[in-house]
Amino acid sequence: MFETDISALTAVGRLLLGGAFLFAGLRNIANTKLLSGMMSARGVPQAHLVLWAGIILQITAGLMLVVGFHTAYAAAVLIVFLIAGTLMFNNFWDHQGPDRASRINGVVSNVALAGSFLLVIAAGS
Repeated sequence: MFETDISALTAVGRLLLGGAFLFAGLRNIANTKLLSGMMSARGVPQAHLVLWAGIILQITAGLMLVVGFHTAYAAAVLIVFLIAGTLMFNNFWDHQGPDRASRINGVVSNVALAGSFLLVIAAGS
């Protein structure tokens, strides 16, 4: 139906998807105190260390997606990251009202991102 350059679309998709995680990782560097405190409050042991591991993972895997280097591995790692992040930061079951709705939206967004990563893995690019 549409004649497109699949490789160009794939590159743009990887830029958008990987770039979002690269940006988030860099942004999280400026928010380590807040995020570490939130993680500690949720019972994450060694929260500061776990946070820095997550930041490094976001930046590295995001960059790998952007440049097209071992994209399936980067996508798989980011799926695991999404699962952990969803459990730590989108605990809608502990909230009510608008805050609960906001956290449910976060879960739905993360599920959609995981689906995108599965497509990256399936495409092998």
